[in-house]
Amino acid sequence: MKFKTIAILCLLALNILNVNAKKIPSEKDMGAYLFTYFTDATHDLFMGISYDGYTFKAINDSKPIILGDTIAEQKGIRDPHIYRAPNGYFYIAMTDLHIYGKEEGIRETKWEREEKYGWGNNRGLVLMRSKDLINWTHCELRFDKLFPETLSEICCVWAPETIWDPETKQLMIYFTMRKEPKDICHLYYAYVNEEFTQLTSEPKLLFEFDDPKIPCIDADICPMPDGRFFMTYDAQEGPAGIRYAISDHINRGYKTTAPQIDTEKRGCEAPNTWKRIGEDKWVTMYDIYSIKPHNFGFVETSDFKTFTPLGRFNEGKMKAENFISPKHGSVIQITKKEAKRLIKYWSKH
Repeated sequence: MKFKTIAILCLLALNILNVNAKKIPSEKDMGAYLFTYFTDATHDLFMGISYDGYTFKAINDSKPIILGDTIAEQKGIRDPHIYRAPNGYFYIAMTDLHIYGKEEGIRETKWEREEKYGWGNNRGLVLMRSKDLINWTHCELRFDKLFPETLSEICCVWAPETIWDPETKQLMIYFTMRKEPKDICHLYYAYVNEEFTQLTSEPKLLFEFDDPKIPCIDADICPMPDGRFFMTYDAQEGPAGIRYAISDHINRGYKTTAPQIDTEKRGCEAPNTWKRIGEDKWVTMYDIYSIKPHNFGFVETSDFKTFTPLGRFNEGKMKAENFISPKHGSVIQITKKEAKRLIKYWSKH
């Protein structure tokens, strides 16, 4: 009788664990796309939904989901990137920076520090984590405080993104960084705890452009069907544009051989590649910062070699239904249930 009781208790414990375990949806479960972005006018976080991957509609009546001045040291966020990790959590990483701080009365100087640190100088990132896309925890990371011996003179840390490293089985964060005033921007990576509150390693070089005089920024890594990794980034050439590199390893070995893949005659940045649900097609979206109003451009590929232009929002197949001038966005697949829950929640708040 004693052993029977123990067996029953063990089964109950296993059932409780199974109930509490978060099921990670596969692509066959997906039925919508979640779009995160910010605007220069607000420096806040916005979200939009698409059910077909072509027409996107901002939720919350096109108002911000989270105000930058409530989560960022500089009272504004930029470059939001969203990621669904294998542990079931959603992660959003953002640049802690307000480029109009003086104009908004947030600070007395144009930038946070003296001019030698360069355009938009900042020292930190904002990290957020959620189980349901509605309730978020957040923290602010200051790189000069985390690594005072090596990064006390950091000039900027921008455009963070998160991805799961299958080799080390850790959450990896990667970003643009200029380590000191005499340096230029390169791409770096580090590992971060799953709570998204602390780096667990010091930043290491991820990639630098073939020409050592040309800065590169805004990396985005997309897993390929064959197990390799497709990394797009912005090479600050003339004009700045979107290039790509491919590697067998997520954190090293990227080699650039291709020309720019965007279709713009003027500068663009902030690429993000996402897969169409149920199709062997991937879209690379990018921010055309050189035009007014700001807009996004799109190209599509099936082989990661040839790229078909899809035009800009509202100038081709891609539509922005109720918003204009988005900046530095990202897109992930979500389920229809998740999309409807988000829309319902923000229709009441």
